[in-house]
Amino acid sequence: MASFSPAPTSAPSGAPGDKRYTYFPAALTVLTLVFFMWGFLTALNDSLIPHLKAAFELSYTKVMLVQFTFFGTYFLMSLPSGWLVERLGFKLGIVTGLGIAGVGALGFLPAAQWHNYPVFLGALFVLASGITVLQVAANPYVTLLGPARTGSSRLTLAQTLNSLGTTLAPIFGGYLILSHAVKKASEVATMSATDQLLYRSEQAQSVQMPYLGLAAALFLLAGFVWLFHLPTLSDNTGQTSSSKQALRETLRGLGEALRIPHVAFGVLAIFFYVGAEVSIGSFMINYISRPDIGNISEQTASHYVSFYWGGAMVGRFFGSFLLAWINPRKMLSFFAIVAGALLVTTMLTHGDVAMISVIAIGLFNSIMFPTIFALGIERLGPLTDKASSLLIMAIVGGALVPLGQGFLADRFGLQISFVLPLVCYVYILFYGLRGSRIRQVPETATPAP
Repeated sequence: MASFSPAPTSAPSGAPGDKRYTYFPAALTVLTLVFFMWGFLTALNDSLIPHLKAAFELSYTKVMLVQFTFFGTYFLMSLPSGWLVERLGFKLGIVTGLGIAGVGALGFLPAAQWHNYPVFLGALFVLASGITVLQVAANPYVTLLGPARTGSSRLTLAQTLNSLGTTLAPIFGGYLILSHAVKKASEVATMSATDQLLYRSEQAQSVQMPYLGLAAALFLLAGFVWLFHLPTLSDNTGQTSSSKQALRETLRGLGEALRIPHVAFGVLAIFFYVGAEVSIGSFMINYISRPDIGNISEQTASHYVSFYWGGAMVGRFFGSFLLAWINPRKMLSFFAIVAGALLVTTMLTHGDVAMISVIAIGLFNSIMFPTIFALGIERLGPLTDKASSLLIMAIVGGALVPLGQGFLADRFGLQISFVLPLVCYVYILFYGLRGSRIRQVPETATPAP
């Protein structure tokens, strides 16, 4: 899953031998638990979607409001989260984010008890708000937690735990959320009053128990971070301007960055990449459980979704090695071609071939986000942080593309609806071949080598 990563403006003050660096191994260990937790919570939506679709007898469009709410929150709450972390500091920001996410997880208890879909969406909004605060605080904190030259290495390590969370969540969701088959309303109506009460209790508990456990884990982790002696770090921005002046300067900088072609094209590339990745994962359980594709239960299908996200994790390890000696534009283009070819294959076939081809896309998603991000901020000098913010906001593609695919699935069928992610990969291919070329850079940017 793509990670929300505001670019830090500078490293912490002090030499590498500064006392604060004695906290580095233990502090990083604590932070990796935070990264794991939000990756787990994000990927758990893939198991929640088929459950809610069956429980409320929703269309694909309506059930994709789950991802619309979740990823739309990133877009809405990114700036407020930044202001909150700026005032609280990194440590309290992380604690606050964990607490907000815990409250959101608790919101699933009344939503399941009342059998109310809008309450589920409200709980998801609160949960995602907490995760947004977490990401705004934790990503730069990890990069600042030691010498600047090793910041990217620390962040990569932490995000590996994020990927582990996205890999394990579908298995967890399959065993708990999808463990009880959901009956249609017409079937429930034929049951006796006692059986109906028992059935609804089982269905509620299938969601309540996992999220109650997650809420407890989030609150415990918040308490642990609060008590743990994390080093106090500063990003040393030195900004003293008023909030209104800072907002005007930020908006002016964002507009300037957006006028640079490879940034503007990169924003769209991130939008389409995150949209395609999230959309494929969101539909996968419903898709591969179909009789003409995998012919398996939704619970079993959830285990295969873990291969999709696990492929992305494995691909990042090998991709980081390959990118050391292969042109990133060529590698991005090649991966986009393969991902598109796999989508065409799954759209035109059935059975094991269709199932394996859609799962394998995860492996080729692996290097896309970091590669697009790096190309989108290339040689921008003082506008790097503004371009980073624009690229981060483009994660809203995870809210809109699944909704669009749901609309297509309701009207033309689920298999045909994968044409929308296919269009996304075609655009990513364009970005690798042409859109990422440097046409214009700020005058103060680093000259080309």
